[in-house]
Amino acid sequence: MAEHDHSAIKEDMTVIGADGVHIGTVDHIDGERIKLTRADSVDGKHHYLPAGLVAAVDGDTVRLSANAANAIDLFEE
Repeated sequence: MAEHDHSAIKEDMTVIGADGVHIGTVDHIDGERIKLTRADSVDGKHHYLPAGLVAAVDGDTVRLSANAANAIDLFEE
């Protein structure tokens, strides 16, 4: 599997699942993980998503290949 270029993913972008459901807001890219802002988190903690879940970057929105519920199950702290 080819390594993705995550340079298009920027701070404050909205992250949504494949189903269009809002998951969070990008804090920054940390290696191969997307760190989400704490302010947008349901439990007040930073969460990370594997950057490999990114299906597309469209404008200021990061769309994942997984739906929101599955992506939340993949959160890393």
